Amino acid sequence: MDAVNEFVLASGDLLWSWIVLPLVVVLGLYFTFRSGVVQFRLIPEMFRTLTDKTPRDESGEPQSVSAFQAFTISAASRVGVGNIAGVGTAIAIGGPGAIFWMWLMAFVGGASSFVESTLGQTFKVRDADGFRGGPAYYIERGLKARWAGVLFSVILIVCFPFAFSSLQANTISATVSSTVAPDGGATWIPWVVGVVLAALTALVVFGGVRRIASVTQAVVPLMALIYLLIGLVIVAMNITRLPEVFASIFTQAFGFNEVVGATIGTIILTGVKRGMFSNEAGLGSAPNAGASAAVTHPVKQGLVQTLGVYFDTFLICSITAFIILVSDPDLENATRGIGLTQDAIVANLGSWSSILLSIVIFLLAFSSILGNYYYGESNIEFITPRRGVLTAYRSLVVLAILVGSVAGADLIWNFADGIMGLMAVVNLIAIALLSGIAFTLLRDYTHQRRQGRDPVFTRDLLPGVSGIECWVDEASVTGPIDLQTSKRQSSKHRDHLHHDD
Repeated sequence: MDAVNEFVLASGDLLWSWIVLPLVVVLGLYFTFRSGVVQFRLIPEMFRTLTDKTPRDESGEPQSVSAFQAFTISAASRVGVGNIAGVGTAIAIGGPGAIFWMWLMAFVGGASSFVESTLGQTFKVRDADGFRGGPAYYIERGLKARWAGVLFSVILIVCFPFAFSSLQANTISATVSSTVAPDGGATWIPWVVGVVLAALTALVVFGGVRRIASVTQAVVPLMALIYLLIGLVIVAMNITRLPEVFASIFTQAFGFNEVVGATIGTIILTGVKRGMFSNEAGLGSAPNAGASAAVTHPVKQGLVQTLGVYFDTFLICSITAFIILVSDPDLENATRGIGLTQDAIVANLGSWSSILLSIVIFLLAFSSILGNYYYGESNIEFITPRRGVLTAYRSLVVLAILVGSVAGADLIWNFADGIMGLMAVVNLIAIALLSGIAFTLLRDYTHQRRQGRDPVFTRDLLPGVSGIECWVDEASVTGPIDLQTSKRQSSKHRDHLHHDD
């Protein structure tokens, strides 16, 4: 098993060093400049669209999940063990400097997130629960390459609902075990945790996307608030060390870290990998959630999902880094995973806090499992409409949760890194080829906003683009409630798409 683990680790490092990292950086910078730094310029719009009113159908029911619910589904997947165990792993491997590269890549990756989620909305399709979409759909419909869409779907299904969810379950199990039996003697605990977690997962995932949305809508804000409060208390207790922490993050980002033995290449690679695992910018996962929302313009979900990247990295990941670094940890002997964060919290708040952390870890990881499951479901439905396959998929996800709770963590982490790299490559190539559509839609959105309108998109605004199923007319986009307002606002903006603003 050690030989397999070493092979998986070496293969993953080669993929990330020579293919994924250059693609992430080059395309992120290209999208940033081509969009006029949309990830910074339209931050106020991100907050405005987050609470957008959901268009309704003829019966008065929401057409699908709301913009905020789609945000929480994607945040549920983003905000998980990557924010606690992943940041701890990044610091253990690359030192404090890895955090700088996580921050930088979150900002650059915000532009990639905007492009992919805007495309996800543009090429979404209708289903029984509302809408679904994502990279597989815009690859098939935008690039006319169904084989590549199926390839992406298979990679995502292996990566998120199986590898990543197993990792989430493993972290819950490890945290509970270390809390209940610090001496490691209770080998039965992981099995009990696995059975309970699998049962809870089954109760939610067999209920469909709306049940997932209702659960994540309640859990995500709660877990974020609890964890942020823990972090703020610990930072306040060690406030005099904060300048030193910031100094170490910036100074060690560009040079050899003698404590952990990390070279500049290791520091950068660790920060980018752990950052992408956490915020998923450009990875191709968030568009699956973003496409499920009922909004009046694709750019709205592009902006909302970019805000999700910031929420994940600049808020949740940063507080984990501060918790660890203000506690002056022994990085030379630090273990990867949850241990570094857990030790820092217990050292500051006492042994009782391990119970509180177990609760937070459970909420974080369980919500991630639900978000990961939904990503897989959307791609299963892309491959085949057969309900029997979907039922089998749900059953296998529940089984993966049980297995992940009792399996070894190292192989799962390394395998997840490698499969995540493959997924990123397929998606980044696709959004690079389709990015012109996203930038055209961005111009349309900003043009309508300057006119004082609530932007509305219909597919006749992109006459040269085929494969767009939804967005037929303003009546279907805005819903009966808003139709008269949309008509009064008229469609004078249509011609500007082919002219300079």
